[in-house]
Amino acid sequence: MITSMTRRNFFNKLLGGLGLLAGGCSKKRVWPIQGSDAGSVRLVFYTDVHARIEWDTPEAMALAADAINLRKSDIVVAGGDLITDGFEFAASKTVSRWDAYMKMHRAIKADIYPAMGNNDMTAAIPADGTPAADNPRKVFMERMGLKRTWYSFDAVGYHFIVLDSTRITGGKHLYQGFIDLRQQEWLKENLLTVSKKTPVIIVTHIPLLTSFYSAVKGATFAAPPNRVVVNNRQILKILENHNLILVLQGHLHVNEMIRWRGTMFITGGAICGKWWRGSWYGTEEGFYDITLTGNHVESSYVDYGWETRRPLNK
Repeated sequence: MITSMTRRNFFNKLLGGLGLLAGGCSKKRVWPIQGSDAGSVRLVFYTDVHARIEWDTPEAMALAADAINLRKSDIVVAGGDLITDGFEFAASKTVSRWDAYMKMHRAIKADIYPAMGNNDMTAAIPADGTPAADNPRKVFMERMGLKRTWYSFDAVGYHFIVLDSTRITGGKHLYQGFIDLRQQEWLKENLLTVSKKTPVIIVTHIPLLTSFYSAVKGATFAAPPNRVVVNNRQILKILENHNLILVLQGHLHVNEMIRWRGTMFITGGAICGKWWRGSWYGTEEGFYDITLTGNHVESSYVDYGWETRRPLNK
């Protein structure tokens, strides 16, 4: 994982000893929690890179990394689907895509905290009939330096919780958005150590709450189970007595902000836009620039300037 820092260096010297990221990324250092005395944190949230090597997309990823660095954020959160098609590909077919993504990852100067997306799994259900991987999450964890695909960390009074929101099901949809029982029990235990006043940020690839399908399909259209977390109410119930100020989510490739019961839900667009075909439902290729101050969330969507080079017939 990236260990270089931007203006965090000042805080390192000021605060002295720093806590290690809990549950993975052991080389990463973060600021200690300060209860309800939250300061201000500048972060970038990017998601759905869908890294590949065709159509000059490595050039696009380099452009995105440069744009992210210009934000001079304290931390960077990656929302998953860092590569494309891993779920249905054998590990050998994803190597070049992971290499392309890691070049972008290493170019980003702030520390990166990643969530796993469905496409970041490797050989979960191979489309060519080859055997499924024993552990489809293994490659993602190795590449990201994680011991597991869910974890938490603290930064100047803010408690971040990164969840693994994909459950392999097979059948028509292949997978669904789901936070499993093991994570739910861990989440409950994790929150026991967090003050009820501490601002909490959840990171999940598949959305906990979205209005996307109502907006584009009609108010009564039900979201497919592989596009939303189907047990979202259980997860929000666990969090209901905590100061959940923000949920960062991806998967849908649209720039969306909704507010429900004091929580802002931000769906972060996509670095790849419409899978490197241009904009998707009016959302250009981009990422979010977010500033947290106390319980206040200030955000803007950044179009990093890529113009698609993918042929229309590809």
